[in-house]
Amino acid sequence: MNLLRHALTLLLAPVLLVACTVQVPQKPPRSAILPAGTEACGAGCPTGGSNRMLIRQVYTLNNNGTTKFANWVAYKITKASQASGRSRNWRRDPDLPVDDTLAPAAYNNANNVLAVDRGHQAPLASLAGHSDWAALNYLSNITPQKSALNQGAWAKLENQERVLANKPDVRAVYVVTGPLFEQDYGALPAAPSVKIPSGYWKVIFINDGPQSGQFAAFIMQQTLTRAANFCDYQVTVSEIEKRTHPALRLWSALSVEEATVLKNSKGKLAKEEMGCY
Repeated sequence: MNLLRHALTLLLAPVLLVACTVQVPQKPPRSAILPAGTEACGAGCPTGGSNRMLIRQVYTLNNNGTTKFANWVAYKITKASQASGRSRNWRRDPDLPVDDTLAPAAYNNANNVLAVDRGHQAPLASLAGHSDWAALNYLSNITPQKSALNQGAWAKLENQERVLANKPDVRAVYVVTGPLFEQDYGALPAAPSVKIPSGYWKVIFINDGPQSGQFAAFIMQQTLTRAANFCDYQVTVSEIEKRTHPALRLWSALSVEEATVLKNSKGKLAKEEMGCY
């Protein structure tokens, strides 16, 4: 009997070996549509958005197929991630269903009629050092932002993010940003079903997480003048969560108790590191 068992074992061993080795891992797609978080989110990706999340090296994005814009975009700025001189070649996002994002023609005549720019949510100058930098120009990362805001207070805030990232004691700047739809600001002339955001929010922290208090949050409306100062528009993270639709929960990797305390304060980053007094 023992001899028979031994013989069967010798016969089955090659079969089992083949069964364990025939499967070859598939090559991953250019960007993964996944339900989990990524390094760009830092303290955990926001929850409460859609199930359509694009994870790229250059940013992580949660898309809204109804608004045609991202619910939020998270990115990480380092000294190495920055670059200048990149082109702005607008494209439909190739990794989203056609009906869930816009094509370049949707922005036709928008600047002339509404004085809006194609505003990057994850900014080009801050992240163009990545090998997949061209994804910054996908229209999933773009929203129609009033020129006065896009070239004024919002641009100054983005510049401050780069200033932070270039400080010797800062390893990384983590940012998550998105649009608000609180009032009716009209629609794109070439895409009348696509509503223009009424404003934008942004949350920033540096290095290992917001637990150190080195964070700041902002909400800016589309009505801001070019001369507006971003420092005047600080809010709590809790206020941002209340005003987003769909309602988002930020810093999802933190415990509820820890996050609640942090989210109800304005943090000290703007005052200590960003020139706000």
